Amino acid sequence: MGKIFISAGHGGYENGSLDYGAIVSNTTEATEMIRIRDLVVPELRSRGFEVLAVPDDLSNTQTLNWINTRCQPDDVALELHGGAASSPGARGASVFYIANNDVRKSHAELLLLALLRRLPQLPSRGARPDTNTGTGSLSFTRQLACPSLYMEVGYLTNPDDLGLIQNRRRDMSLGIADGTASWSRAVAGDSGDLQSYPECNISVNGGLYPEKGIIINNNSYVPIDLADQLDIDVANDPNVRKVRYRGVVYIKAIDLREYNVSVGWDASTRTVTLKTANALPNCGLEHIMGRGITSDIQLLMFLKANNESATEPYKDLPRFYREEAQIEGVDHDIAFCQMCVETSYLRWSGSLRPEDNNFGGIGATDTSTGGVSFNDPPYWCACPYSTSESLF
Repeated sequence: MGKIFISAGHGGYENGSLDYGAIVSNTTEATEMIRIRDLVVPELRSRGFEVLAVPDDLSNTQTLNWINTRCQPDDVALELHGGAASSPGARGASVFYIANNDVRKSHAELLLLALLRRLPQLPSRGARPDTNTGTGSLSFTRQLACPSLYMEVGYLTNPDDLGLIQNRRRDMSLGIADGTASWSRAVAGDSGDLQSYPECNISVNGGLYPEKGIIINNNSYVPIDLADQLDIDVANDPNVRKVRYRGVVYIKAIDLREYNVSVGWDASTRTVTLKTANALPNCGLEHIMGRGITSDIQLLMFLKANNESATEPYKDLPRFYREEAQIEGVDHDIAFCQMCVETSYLRWSGSLRPEDNNFGGIGATDTSTGGVSFNDPPYWCACPYSTSESLF
């Protein structure tokens, strides 16, 4: 597998002056991106990747030249940026790719998905062609000899995004590392290999893992970083069989049984199934049944960011959702967000009325029908329909 180049946007000299990028809240874009980059690089190296950090004192043109003199077609290059806008409400992560390149678009989506799995509180602005930028194109996506992507990890001008960038830096870096690793593997797979093993799907606790495993001599193998995400350290365990294929280290799935992981095989779908008490970080955002990861305070702050007037009268609502969701086996993050959709962040702008405590819109079939009524929020949360009819 090829090398990985990681560049922290800004920090060098442009037209004789030091380029700090966006400057907000006593910090700079260059400072924050360098801090994230300095966590991503060692993380990828610990997973066996060859990673080169682009020097911070280079201009944009020098950065492109530095990478081009060292890269090969099967290498990948990622540049990290922070967004900035005049409106503090603008927020979210984006990954830009060279326009009209569907393969690169799929790579951008892979990178973004991995980041959001680690930081579900961060909104997604999607994988976007570089023609959607203010300049109409990006030199980093167009002028490099290897596949390249340009990532905005969040808006420094938005307090919530800045808080995640500064306070959840480790999680953000792990998400970027996850996505970059998957991207590098995808590029290596496209470039071909002398030896070829068939692929298999991977299911973890009922959710489909985004990467593929391989089958060697009728045995399934999974990427070693999957074990890392499950908080299982197998790197130095001599009893866990490892193989290196297309630059990726895989471990024999059956060996995970020694770490209290149930391992099965579904021949009809060619899927190795793993079941464990250790869930992936927000594994399966698309699945209703699961385990949320946000705290009551985080949910309350999310509500406050969208409707500040709702936080005082409904200050206990996040706790109700978390406690009942845990009983029912529902992901309380998804349930709470669905409530926000149904009630317009508790503004009750449709046919629902606050006095009915109908946070899930049960029976509210049109603009004139308000639906059923409950005595109070705790009673609604404990009702037998809360995980089926009302939330979803």
